[in-house]
Amino acid sequence: MSTGSDAEGSVLDIASLRRRLAASSGKQYWRCLEEIAETREFQEYLNREFPRQASEWNDPVSRRNFLRLMGASLGLAGLTACTRQPKETIVPYVRQPEELVPGKPLFFATAMPLGGTATGILVESHEGRPTKIEGNPEHPASLGATDVFCQTSLLSLYDPDRSQTLTYLDDIRPWSAFLGAVSVILERQRGRQGAGLRILTETVASPTLGSQIRELLSRFPAAKWHQFKPASRDNPLTGARWAFGEEANTLFRVDKAEVILALDSNFLAAGPGSLRYARDFADKRRIPNGNGGMSRLYVAESMLTSTGSVADHRLPMRASEIATLARDVASDLGIPAEAASIDGAQEEWLKAVVRDLQAHRGASLVIVGDQQPPEVHALGHAINSALGNVGNTVVYTEPVEAKPLNQMESLRELVQDMDAALVDVLVILGGNPVYNAPADLDFAEKMGKIGLRIHLSLYEDETSHLCHWHIPEAHYLESWSDTRAYDGTVSIIQPLIAPLYRGKTAHEVLAAFSSQPERSGYEILRDYWKSQQKTGDFEVFWRRALHDGFIANSAFAEKPVSLKTPVSGGQPSAPFSSQPRTPDRGPFDFEIAFQPDPTLYDGRFANNGWLQELPKPLTKLTWDNAALISPATAERLGVSYREGGNGGNVLTDVVELKYQGHTVKAPIWIVPGHANNSVTVHLGYGRWRAGRLAVGTGFNAYALRTSSHPWFANGLEVRKTGATVQLATTQMHHLMEGRDLVRSASVEEFSRNPGFAHAKDHHPSKELSLYPKHKYEGYAWGMTIDQSSCIGCNACVVACVSENNIPVVGKTEVMRGREMHWLRIDTYHQGGLDAPQTYYQPMLCQHCENAPCEVVCPVAATVHSP
Repeated sequence: MSTGSDAEGSVLDIASLRRRLAASSGKQYWRCLEEIAETREFQEYLNREFPRQASEWNDPVSRRNFLRLMGASLGLAGLTACTRQPKETIVPYVRQPEELVPGKPLFFATAMPLGGTATGILVESHEGRPTKIEGNPEHPASLGATDVFCQTSLLSLYDPDRSQTLTYLDDIRPWSAFLGAVSVILERQRGRQGAGLRILTETVASPTLGSQIRELLSRFPAAKWHQFKPASRDNPLTGARWAFGEEANTLFRVDKAEVILALDSNFLAAGPGSLRYARDFADKRRIPNGNGGMSRLYVAESMLTSTGSVADHRLPMRASEIATLARDVASDLGIPAEAASIDGAQEEWLKAVVRDLQAHRGASLVIVGDQQPPEVHALGHAINSALGNVGNTVVYTEPVEAKPLNQMESLRELVQDMDAALVDVLVILGGNPVYNAPADLDFAEKMGKIGLRIHLSLYEDETSHLCHWHIPEAHYLESWSDTRAYDGTVSIIQPLIAPLYRGKTAHEVLAAFSSQPERSGYEILRDYWKSQQKTGDFEVFWRRALHDGFIANSAFAEKPVSLKTPVSGGQPSAPFSSQPRTPDRGPFDFEIAFQPDPTLYDGRFANNGWLQELPKPLTKLTWDNAALISPATAERLGVSYREGGNGGNVLTDVVELKYQGHTVKAPIWIVPGHANNSVTVHLGYGRWRAGRLAVGTGFNAYALRTSSHPWFANGLEVRKTGATVQLATTQMHHLMEGRDLVRSASVEEFSRNPGFAHAKDHHPSKELSLYPKHKYEGYAWGMTIDQSSCIGCNACVVACVSENNIPVVGKTEVMRGREMHWLRIDTYHQGGLDAPQTYYQPMLCQHCENAPCEVVCPVAATVHSP
């Protein structure tokens, strides 16, 4: 985000846009508000093939420099990922592995953990170096699909800004020094049964890691295990407890639903199971040869999401009003619930939804978003039960978390203990609570009262800076571990490459607190599953799990549940209105709503150049976040923006957001379809200790977030500051040259004429091509996009970027050093270098670092024998 100087272009006039739209009739498609307004600047921009200053921004750091820095992250190019060169002479293979053919890739199955669940992936590897990620078609959570985070995680692996050394008070220390410090800690805590020891993790879905922590707590029963993740799923877990009196994980069978009602839920693009749900939803939206029907999707939400953008019927409303809508739906379905009055347009929408749900009993589905309070989740369970959907379109299982709990309450308890000087040692395994903990908890200040603080993390981040011990964390592509998918399927995480910077996993850090402090992650993982595999040949089981990437038939069985209240004829007999409800809001009160960023998530990907450059769905902003508001709210505040005249840059007004005594300044961005009198902010920006790409981009929305209202709340004060900043957007790019932006038809029209979209196609003569004719012997490459099933997730965009940024790996030579392999790679960069660039990569072998073995090394792909 950069401050604008010259206010080029004309200010967007919302009132004139409203008049222009009111005077139009029929369907109209437009890419941005400027296109409706037909501003001179927008037309000039579209018709100019090479926009002014397209290569440079009006900014101290140019776009070219941004891309240079993004490219600097590319350790795949081999120019910056390694700083050490071997003293020894590089020698060729003594015996080339039979399965290794230079230039021919190998593929390994593994899983990417994120948000407490796993996505099954296949990783392409060239000569022991991961180069491309795709989905695992056999994995039930992905069925071969990936999202933007999976595709770009490869770049994070090679990020030169990753933490590279283990330190104590910023001094580099060996691993043995850390083990010695831990032995002193354990000796001091043993007499107190661990009363001063606290473990803080994010959501743990790893059976092995959960077992390790429980074993540690059994030896130190007074110690405590806390969990916190800023995008936690506290509300769904609590809502299930309210509804059923026990913990339950909710799974949706989107492929069986004819009618879906999403209440503030972006279930197609965010949250556990979203990849599978998007796949199933897409299948239901396809009409082969014009036969069959499509599922119907209703969405009520405050901010336009990817799910809302493909809805058949969408109702914009503030997040706090969703509970009112849920109570009204429940009441109209005969569920005792306190109904509330809503306006005329919403009432008409509500009646249509209820009629459709009733007409599709057993084949309908209600999905509640994670941001909604437990009351709404409990109502969602009651509605699905009343409609006969349980067992058909919705099922329940045991939770996938190793220890399901309310994470906000857990963090609050930890902060209270720190403030009361009850904590002697705090071990933080992953996460970054100094940056993303709620502002009202003052986590950084309270943590300063602890005598010894240990942090395991991928970067030397905000939390690491305030800890005594910092341990570089191994990337998941460098790690042995396990985790569960959204349905409970156990997924094995196996490394594709040894830790580039001698990073450690959470398993190895916890092993330091055990009686076997130097066990490797591989040994810990195998020993755990040996203890779980009571029958059969373990080696056969283990090799099959590694080959497939998951343990077959490990998904949780369906769990029978019943509503706490007695059920008669499928209807709960007691009202749910006894649960606390959100108070009514005045029509002119501002509400603030927090959402994880669609590209940076909770901020952990802030140093990933591919994700920073990726346009966000719907807003198309890059390298920044903004305060998102509706056109009507922009009118009320007197704010707007104008085209900056520099190839997609926009000068936008800055507002001051003040909530609960905390203040930030943010640029505004007008989003058609956003709820009025509501401001949406994305989390994950405003970093102050991270890599070179993360620092200085965007504003920190966590500074406004509180533990009592982590997702949305009333009482936001918004004030125009008079300043402007420059934002980058791709929304206004590209001229269609008279072609249709979108071609659409109703189901009936499509049934009559399935080829309607090609009616206006122009097919130039093949003789006009400058290229010689080519005879295709097999498949010919081509890509089409079915807009009826596309949700705009952007995975195809980053997949293309990652494919085109992979260098060609040439000659590879390996030397067996003591505890180390040195890999020489000659590579031609995508930019077209005249000569290959040679670099050396140190690679620790996971298998033979401590002792020889007879398995194939995942790094050098050579067979080691005793």
